[in-house]
Amino acid sequence: MATQRMLQFVTTSKQMPSKRAADERREDFAEIYREFAAEKAAEQASRCSQCGVPYCQTHCPLHNNIPDWLMLTATGRLQEAYELSQATNTFPEICGRICPQDRLCEGNCVIEQSGHGTVTIGAVEKYITDTAWEKGWVQPGKPMVERDQSVAIIGAGPGGLAAADALRRAGVQVTVYDRYDRAGGLLTYGIPGFKLEKPVVMRRIEQLEAAGVQFVLNCTVGQDISFDAIRGKHDAVLIATGVYKSRDLEGPGAELGGIVKALDYLTASNRKSFGDEVPNFDSGLLNAEGKRVVVIGGGDTAMDCVRTAVRQGATSVKLLYRRDRDNMPGSQREVQNAEEEGVDFVWLTAPAGFEGEDSVSGVVVQKMRLGTPDASGRRSPELIEGADYLEPADLVIKALGFEPEALPTLWGVPELTVTRWGTIRCDHATHATSLPGVYAVGDIVRGASLVVWAIRDGREAAESILSYLAQPAAVAAE
Repeated sequence: MATQRMLQFVTTSKQMPSKRAADERREDFAEIYREFAAEKAAEQASRCSQCGVPYCQTHCPLHNNIPDWLMLTATGRLQEAYELSQATNTFPEICGRICPQDRLCEGNCVIEQSGHGTVTIGAVEKYITDTAWEKGWVQPGKPMVERDQSVAIIGAGPGGLAAADALRRAGVQVTVYDRYDRAGGLLTYGIPGFKLEKPVVMRRIEQLEAAGVQFVLNCTVGQDISFDAIRGKHDAVLIATGVYKSRDLEGPGAELGGIVKALDYLTASNRKSFGDEVPNFDSGLLNAEGKRVVVIGGGDTAMDCVRTAVRQGATSVKLLYRRDRDNMPGSQREVQNAEEEGVDFVWLTAPAGFEGEDSVSGVVVQKMRLGTPDASGRRSPELIEGADYLEPADLVIKALGFEPEALPTLWGVPELTVTRWGTIRCDHATHATSLPGVYAVGDIVRGASLVVWAIRDGREAAESILSYLAQPAAVAAE
């Protein structure tokens, strides 16, 4: 019977949840996609072909059991679908909202490749877990037996939180240290509400607290507490700091006022959504209202910046990217959403400098063309001589990516080995670093990457830490 309800992709077309109209969503920071109704979620889940080799699953970093929970959704067994989804993913409702499904599961769906349109996996995943929250199926992961061993986690982003959840379920005492006043990392302060509304993140934090995870916030390691002190207080340590150092711009005028970092800009906007006092926003420094905005970059952070500027009431919003649409790293779905909202994408362009007195008034833009492929396989941009022009701008946002901070220096632990890029060197199977009992996950190991990869790393590291804690004390102390 279940099989008869599947394989509906031949007669049922792909359908995403409806989006709020662009004019409406420009006015607020609420999520833009509406929720699937139960019937529509079941209908779209029934389109899954239940193929023998599920490429959606193999291309998901968490290897979620996607065909199985699609079948359960199609047959109305939602609680089982949620439990199966939660078994491999600590935060499925978050991944359902912010994962670039068009580059991962949905982009590799078999029926998508055959021309029938992908199964809307992300929207169904979001529906399953949102329903689970409404029905009370999501419960704190309290352990059956408490253990006297403790683990410190430095960084309350998705990697650290995923590890905290897994360790706490095993009965380990977990303390999370974070520099910010709220847990969540980029989920809280880096991703705008129109992609991930903040109550969705906060309820997960509250659930971890209810399970017994201790959070030490407003705590900068190396200043408020030393790394050695943390190691001395706990049986193992997990480093999950992420990468927060912004890549900078060069060229004449790069130090002018009005040229700001993407993370500073997004953090200010997200803090306002919490009702915080944000002097740099109120003064106009990190507020796009009434300004001609230019964003430089082509990743998901750049997408977040342009769409935030639209909602803040910018006069115009333009994005400069040195390659073309097909070669940009950001989600194509996000590009479409931004274009609908009025963002102007200026492809094959790069900044050569900035003009202005004390504050920026324009960007000197170089035109580019695509040449031969680089080491990554993408065609390298080449400068077109003599094609420069001036783009007027009152606010320039740098969204060029992030680099790791020099943790061995900041924390006074030169024996913590890093790569030539400054990321922590560790065993990629166990996540163990060069220091005994110290592990590392997420962007501080990978470089700037996706939330779903951080969740996978956090879950894997938790397993390695549990194995380490199970060793005889003499071995563990070596």
